[in-house]
Amino acid sequence: RVGRKGRAIGVDMTPEMIHKARENAAKGKVNNVDFRLGEIEHLPVADGIADVILSNCVINLSPDKPQVFAEAARVLKPGGRLAISDVVAIAPIPARVKKKLEAHSACIAGAGSVLETKRMLKKAGFAKIRIVVSEQSKEFIQNWFPGSGAEKYVRSAAIEAVKEGAEQ
Repeated sequence: RVGRKGRAIGVDMTPEMIHKARENAAKGKVNNVDFRLGEIEHLPVADGIADVILSNCVINLSPDKPQVFAEAARVLKPGGRLAISDVVAIAPIPARVKKKLEAHSACIAGAGSVLETKRMLKKAGFAKIRIVVSEQSKEFIQNWFPGSGAEKYVRSAAIEAVKEGAEQ
């Protein structure tokens, strides 16, 4: 998808996933990818080299979301785009739910609100912030942590933003 001259960098915090990704790239004879061991709060990527950052439902797992967005801004070129899918809180998450480890691993307890997410992105240097909450996600979220009422507090969302600093 990045073209012949394009390059993709994948980052994961577990050696097992890096190994699996490298195996799959080799099987598919894909040569323009690089997989790196690292954390989203401290990306193993140089400053200002990425055009786009994609992420699928991992930022809510981070205890330091402002640092995650600051790292995204650091590695993006001016005018670079952030396009992620994640979970956001649509109502305050009760303390009894937040305390449960299962609620963290089920991507519920760490969800920030839509407003908090917008504020963090703006502070990190993003503009054209757009967060589209999926009401339909309520149907599958109720199965993530059964009996918790998670579907009352969180939804899946498409989050987009552009790094400031270039003509947009």
